[in-house]
Amino acid sequence: MTLKDRITEDMKSAMRAKETDRLSTIRMLLAACKQREVDERIVLDDAAVIGIVDKLIKQRKDSIAAFTQAGRTDLVDKESAEVQVLEAYLPQRLSAQEIQDAVTALVVELSASGPGDMGKVMGAAKARLAGKADMGLVSAAVKQALTR
Repeated sequence: MTLKDRITEDMKSAMRAKETDRLSTIRMLLAACKQREVDERIVLDDAAVIGIVDKLIKQRKDSIAAFTQAGRTDLVDKESAEVQVLEAYLPQRLSAQEIQDAVTALVVELSASGPGDMGKVMGAAKARLAGKADMGLVSAAVKQALTR
């Protein structure tokens, strides 16, 4: 069963259970997937769906930060609930130490040195770690590895 099929099945079960908040989040995710399929005339594989989930989670986290700053706890709670639903569709994330080890191996592999090679290392890291790690943490690890 593909990830997209699993999301569709979860939508059906949320409908049956009358879980309106969860249902609206899953529908939003499926709409984003469908939009990308229509725009690019492709059928999404699991990696592409994970990329969309990552993007939606990042948007929600940015919104949470803005709503927290504005004192809108009602909206913070709503966005946090959406993040929890979306995170269920992500694979197990790498720990900070695993990210650090992978970045260190990439820096050695690419013979990168100094902040000027940040783009080269991040490109390789994105290809290798997309969907497996939070890219914000990967970016911080690359900066740290290149400034040593």
